[in-house]
Amino acid sequence: MKNILKKILNKKKKKQVKKKVKKRSKSKKEKIVKVKKEVLIKKKKKDIIKKTLPKDTKNEKNENKSEVYRISKSNEAKPEIKKVKKQASEKKIFKVKDYVVYPKHGVGQITEFKKINIGGIEVETYVLKFEKDKADGMVPVNKQSNLRPLATINQINKCVSILKSKPKIKRSMWSRRAQEYEAKISSGKIYDLAEVVRDLNKGDDLMIDQSYSERQLFEKAYDRILTEFQIVLGTNMQEAQKKLDKALKRNLEKQTPKPEVKPELEQIQEATE
Repeated sequence: MKNILKKILNKKKKKQVKKKVKKRSKSKKEKIVKVKKEVLIKKKKKDIIKKTLPKDTKNEKNENKSEVYRISKSNEAKPEIKKVKKQASEKKIFKVKDYVVYPKHGVGQITEFKKINIGGIEVETYVLKFEKDKADGMVPVNKQSNLRPLATINQINKCVSILKSKPKIKRSMWSRRAQEYEAKISSGKIYDLAEVVRDLNKGDDLMIDQSYSERQLFEKAYDRILTEFQIVLGTNMQEAQKKLDKALKRNLEKQTPKPEVKPELEQIQEATE
């Protein structure tokens, strides 16, 4: 009897377990089906919205996405540009009718002060007159450090001693030396000008060949130093040139006075007397 009862109980337990397993599997399947249905409903809603929306709204959405990565130029605060109406003023070192040396052009005279409008800015300038070149120039007052006053008499005397000294000619190529001479001339320094004149001076020796560029540089430096000599010494051009040529030992035949040759009749009369 006991065995029979055990078998019956075991059968009942197995049936109960099977029912529980079936219920669980059904609940899982139902859940999966529900999720799938929800996903399908969402997709259908999106498709309907896309169809109903106009094209402009779609583009706007795309633009909004791109604007996240772009820097919006329209929303940027543009910096305000303040126009300067007047240039920062400086004290004027030089006066009207003063002679100054402008490195690129040589000696010039200040004729007036003038205000010029450049790009909406008022600029004070010196108006320079270069008599030799017959040209006018303007230099802003805030760049007056580029100008230099004329040399003193002591500086002129030192220049004369430089001109009398032996020339220092390098053995480098002429193109390189020409650049160095040009840089010295455009520096505007009177001692550099004197060195260029001394080194390129050939004196009265016509046998020595001199190239065109060499002669051009010599004349450029010679003319600039000559005008400064004339103004500082307060003499005319001929006397200043004599002093300069004497230091360079140039045109000695013109400077030495020739003895007066009397005509033959006067010589005969002096002999008879």
